[in-house]
Amino acid sequence: MRNNQSGDNSMAKVKKREEYGDDSIEMLKGADRVRKKPSVIFGSNGIEGCEHSVFEIISNSVDEAREGFGNTITVTRFEDKSIEVQDYGRGIPVEFNRRENEYNWKLLFCELYAGGKYNTNDGGSYEYSLGTNGLGLCATQYASEYMEAEVHSNGYCYHLQFKNGEPVGDMIKEPYSKKDTGTRIKWRPDLKVFTDIDIPLEYFQDVMRRQSIVNAGIKFVLRNQNGSKFETFEYFYENGITDHLKEVVGNNAISSVCTWSGERVGRDRADQPEYKLKINAALCFSNKVQLKEYYHNSSYLEYGGAPDKAVRSAFVSQIDAYIKKNGKYLKSDSKINFQDVEDCLVLIVSSFSTVAAYENQTKKSVTNKFIQEATTEFFKHQLEIYFIENKLDADKICDQVLVNMRARIRAETTKLNIKSKLQSSNDMGSRVQKFVDCRSKDVAERELFIVEGDSALGACKQARDSSFQAIIPVRGKILNCLKAEYNKIFANDIITDLIKVLGCGVETKSKAMKDMVAFNIDQLRWNKVIICTDADVDGFQIRTLILTMLYRLVPTLIREGYVYIAESPLYEIESKGKTYFAYSDREKAEIIDSLNGAKASISRSKGLGENDPDMMWMTTMNPETRRLIRVMPEDAELMARSFDLLLGDDLAGRKEHIALEGHKYLDMADLS
Repeated sequence: MRNNQSGDNSMAKVKKREEYGDDSIEMLKGADRVRKKPSVIFGSNGIEGCEHSVFEIISNSVDEAREGFGNTITVTRFEDKSIEVQDYGRGIPVEFNRRENEYNWKLLFCELYAGGKYNTNDGGSYEYSLGTNGLGLCATQYASEYMEAEVHSNGYCYHLQFKNGEPVGDMIKEPYSKKDTGTRIKWRPDLKVFTDIDIPLEYFQDVMRRQSIVNAGIKFVLRNQNGSKFETFEYFYENGITDHLKEVVGNNAISSVCTWSGERVGRDRADQPEYKLKINAALCFSNKVQLKEYYHNSSYLEYGGAPDKAVRSAFVSQIDAYIKKNGKYLKSDSKINFQDVEDCLVLIVSSFSTVAAYENQTKKSVTNKFIQEATTEFFKHQLEIYFIENKLDADKICDQVLVNMRARIRAETTKLNIKSKLQSSNDMGSRVQKFVDCRSKDVAERELFIVEGDSALGACKQARDSSFQAIIPVRGKILNCLKAEYNKIFANDIITDLIKVLGCGVETKSKAMKDMVAFNIDQLRWNKVIICTDADVDGFQIRTLILTMLYRLVPTLIREGYVYIAESPLYEIESKGKTYFAYSDREKAEIIDSLNGAKASISRSKGLGENDPDMMWMTTMNPETRRLIRVMPEDAELMARSFDLLLGDDLAGRKEHIALEGHKYLDMADLS
């Protein structure tokens, strides 16, 4: 052990290690079981966990409506970050429970693993329920700054209040003469539990839209507070997934829209009880649109699990069999894989089971063995019958899959040919035109700024900390990589330069190519890849193109959290010798209000290339004062879809979008 103290009389002080014995073990009790360990229940203590706590409350109302009690669910998002969920079901049971010798409200709101959905496979109240663990309501209450519940049931109105996970007083019970029944719960997530509780409006919109898709005939109403008013969004699909699929594919289908349903009974293991499975699917094929969505018991399966594995196996098997039977393979062809099918498949699967094994409490993947086996058999059977009865469609589908396969092989061959170009040595970045490296060799602190043009390069170069911040400019408009073939992508100098500077190579979905592709996350030369463009229309477009390129070629960088967007201020406000920067109209208004009527000069912020170094350092490059937005996989996917809509081949979809949304952007139009 090295002693850093000097002098003969000095001795290193060693902290006495605490004894680990019988009295070292402690148990979390009550609300602390969630408040101190929220990620165990919600998957995260950040915004994702907070979002999931909201979903837990919504899911209870969904279960009730799907059982036939109430056909409307209303969710309100308040400006103070509180949330309210109201349904018109039977009302949560809150009276005394003789079997448990306790009031139900105490069990449901204050005890984990208490609920009415444990016997779904034995003819219980909820046969196909979204919530099964008896955790959601109690856990969300535990994680709340406060919670208020109002229940209408059995001719009474019940009131409950909680604060910091604990009841406030006893239940209040009052006679209620109106005929409506249901439950209203209002709460605010606790910032002492979650690091962030500012759930974006988009999350609520996405959840309620998805729930309306898989719960046909149930209306979902979202109210969002905006000052003294509430803007309202309604989501309703009379025919559920079929209506949604038709909405997505429009007039771009090359086959008819199919709706398939089936029921199966089975078990995951020989010694386990049988359970029921219902499978609903809507699908068609298109050479313009691709979509693959899975839901189970109304929960959106972001990671798929068993249904996704079933689809991959069944579709490749049946389409390959039809191609072989009808002699459509050329001698030079390779066997199709699922990527070839996926590139033209539009599919929504909504399944329900009386027993469901999810990967965890967040319910993003279902893992039941029987569900996978039964779903595989279901799709094989349905596809076989469909191909027999609809030969014209079958030929169109298989021909398109073959086109996709041949395009994939050509692209993979192209990538193999450029392997040496992308698998260059680590110092290749130093030979990229106008790339400005940093001095540090420590990857943990190195940052790469991707900037817009030479002028931004000059400004950032003067403002940066050259010890750990590097810069590469994007010269002109980058290629749209969303659907471009690989030979076009890698012929683009801007893209290949960016890949060289990143140092980690590129990825491909093809398993057969994994040994030929240069991608290696350990070779990434940067801890942060920061996209830095102007806060104008051109800047947004370039940002989107760069994100699309990263999403297509190196999605792991996004998935692992290496990609960021540098926020640029929209306004520069000067007052009494001080300069303030506002990043939105709302922030501008707040700054003006804080000046208490003092005279202020407001100007639109200049482009990055016109900013002085001090301003650039303070607003964009200083880790202490800058604003960075970490790009999440769903952000890149949304931007890719939006970009495809606006600049892709979907002319009809673009016309419809302009007709519906164009008025929002009239102030940006150049009408001179």
